[in-house]
Amino acid sequence: MSTNQQSGQNDSLRGILWMIGSLSSFIAMAVASRELSANLSTFQILFFRSVVGVVVVCIFGRKLLPELRRRASLPLNFIRNAVHFTGQYCWTLGIALLPLAEVIALEFTMPVWVAIFAALLLGERITLPRALAILASFIGVLVILRPGIAVFDPASFIVLMAAISYGMSNVLVKRLTRTCSPAVIVVWMVFMQLPMGLVMALFDWQPVVWGNLPWIVVAGIAGLSAHYTMARAFLYLDATVAIPIDFLRVPLTALVGFSFYAETVSIWLFVGAGIILAANYYAFGAERRRARVARALSVPG
Repeated sequence: MSTNQQSGQNDSLRGILWMIGSLSSFIAMAVASRELSANLSTFQILFFRSVVGVVVVCIFGRKLLPELRRRASLPLNFIRNAVHFTGQYCWTLGIALLPLAEVIALEFTMPVWVAIFAALLLGERITLPRALAILASFIGVLVILRPGIAVFDPASFIVLMAAISYGMSNVLVKRLTRTCSPAVIVVWMVFMQLPMGLVMALFDWQPVVWGNLPWIVVAGIAGLSAHYTMARAFLYLDATVAIPIDFLRVPLTALVGFSFYAETVSIWLFVGAGIILAANYYAFGAERRRARVARALSVPG
């Protein structure tokens, strides 16, 4: 085996291990949020997650102080965090109201909203593959929700609002990366969302018991590690490999929901989630092929 092949295999293994960490973190965050929702308000959960995030940032983020002092793109950071906070509220509320697997499946519509907001806010073109993915994802949502056929739960709209908010938030992050490092974007996130959560939680504050503490720590650390581990995975894996692995969150979350909360889900949830996955996978692959052709044509020859 050549050195390049050995290196490629090692990178793939590292990427898969980081993706396993990401899967575990997202599932842990969902379970912790469900446990905390039993006696804390949704805004309290978000507030305490931010408290844990601030502690982690203060321990590990000192080297970011020079960049933070520049306060680059502070208004845009605030807008992004207001949008992201809305998404987190809807997602956490959905975790308390719906089967865990349904929340994760509906969350997979986020790439559709990213494409739409990127076109509206960044001027990116909606190509034919992206347009087909948007249409197919809409069909996938209808398969999951089956309005008029199954008993429709309005809470599903709350989760869709979370996916929409996350989509817009990701587009704003893309804009912010022109002036801010990813680490600083995360720091502003925890510091800005801390007072947002506190102010809203004060209107519906519930007694906090010692039994909440472990779940608060899990929710806070998992919330940070989920995105960090996924970002690390993308350093080693092509997204066409990482995306299907990430999709394992749906069946794994369904298994957790069944094992711990006796939740059952319809086969239509997996059919609809599969349609959404296939649509976005096709669009991403088509965009990559188009980018490779464009680079090949631009090379002088």
